[in-house]
Amino acid sequence: MQLVVARIGRAHGIKGEVTVEVRTDEPELRLGPGAVLATEPAQVGPLTIETGRVHSGRLLLRFDGVRDRTGAEALRNTLLIAEVDPAELPEDPEEFYDHQLMDLDVVLADGTEIGRITEITHLPSQDLFIVERPDGSEVMIPFVEEIVAEIDLEEQRAVITPPPGLIDESEAVIASTRDDSTRDDSTRDDSTRDEDESAAGQDGDAARDGKGDA
Repeated sequence: MQLVVARIGRAHGIKGEVTVEVRTDEPELRLGPGAVLATEPAQVGPLTIETGRVHSGRLLLRFDGVRDRTGAEALRNTLLIAEVDPAELPEDPEEFYDHQLMDLDVVLADGTEIGRITEITHLPSQDLFIVERPDGSEVMIPFVEEIVAEIDLEEQRAVITPPPGLIDESEAVIASTRDDSTRDDSTRDDSTRDEDESAAGQDGDAARDGKGDA
């Protein structure tokens, strides 16, 4: 089975290194020197990792045969794909491969059905579950400990504890309406103050005009 483990970013320096957006929890295993990776688009690869190092928090890779900045830039946005045994599991029991999470039922702690995981999006800051709801609509669930309380592979379900507004948009609308009302009151107060200040200013001008006439 093939899994996307990284996306190549911009070139770094002039000797063929590239920055990499890591999409695996095991970069030392999947992206180590000597690893041979398929690519998307396919015609770019396969690519063999020659060296790897971390610089300013980013993983830098150099591939066999890529020796300059021009060659590195030509690889930009290429996906790196590893061949993985479907029966293989991550070493950390709290980590999961994408194929383990696909099609899991998503439910609340009380068992209320939310939907089914149909896609997993890997962002720089976090991963997202794309969940298809029974009515065909989709909702994005951040794959973070505060929201995803449990992954139960035996029961084929993900238990979530979402904050208000994440699943039920009406909760967010109510909060927004309350905020708008507060802002309206504030606006009316500001308007009243402006009118009072304007009136006071006019009185002051009239007083000054009176002194000038005298």
